[in-house]
Amino acid sequence: MTPKFVLTHRRAVLLMVGVTLMWSMAGVVTRHLEQARSFEVTFWRSFFTALSLLVLLPLMHGRGTLAAVRRGGALLLASGLVWAGMFTFFMLALTLTSVANVLVISALMPLFTALGARLFIGHTIERRTWLAIVVAGMGMVYMYGSQFGQGINLLGALAALAVPIGGAANWTINQHAHRHGQHVDLIPAVLIGGMVSAAVTLPVAWPLQASGHDVALLALLGLVQLALPCTLAIVCARVLKAPEMALLGLLEVIFGILLAWLGAGEVPGHNVWAGGTLVIAALVFNEWMAWRGRP
Repeated sequence: MTPKFVLTHRRAVLLMVGVTLMWSMAGVVTRHLEQARSFEVTFWRSFFTALSLLVLLPLMHGRGTLAAVRRGGALLLASGLVWAGMFTFFMLALTLTSVANVLVISALMPLFTALGARLFIGHTIERRTWLAIVVAGMGMVYMYGSQFGQGINLLGALAALAVPIGGAANWTINQHAHRHGQHVDLIPAVLIGGMVSAAVTLPVAWPLQASGHDVALLALLGLVQLALPCTLAIVCARVLKAPEMALLGLLEVIFGILLAWLGAGEVPGHNVWAGGTLVIAALVFNEWMAWRGRP
């Protein structure tokens, strides 16, 4: 009889490292597209994400898939709409600015989540988090202070900023649901997000110009960079604590910058190295202290 696989803490950590590696593929893959641009990139990735989850969800829930979606109600729909915005703006940002810029900004999600929890749920923000917010803010100012007035990079930064804001909103929705005795299944929410993102971006992406090569790469992103790792991350979250998840999630920034450097020759500028180091150091300090403070 084959022994049942048990997700231990060590296995969950290793699995989460693999998840961040898969997440980090987006930047380097988009740099090898031939014809697909802007909203068409978002459409194809979102389309293949939704298609992949239509296969993965029944494998996870079996015949209870539709029931799981119905149970989510309005909160599940709200979470799905937030995911749709995150999918759309993340890929749009990658077409407007560097991979390093997008990943460093996206890594601000834990801090935005803390602010969202303070404003909408009434959670107390500890001093270490306020300090991290100030230091990370200084890093962002250093990264983009010289780019004000240059247009395109600033526009990409604003698009990337929607990702951590959306992540914070999603966390707030889930906490609100738990407080009222409800549970929002994140995987159906990701499915809804992919479907909405594809539907919204199709009209502005039309006529589609992606080559077969581009479609294959974006299908890879839909499955391997988004649908599969998001599903595995939810599994890891059953074993790992929130600070651990946040710390391990920062590996996406490191992996993503390295992949874009090695695979697409995209070397981060001095301002990105310096400002990005401040941001990541602030995040690591905040999450490490939270981890140490837990029994």
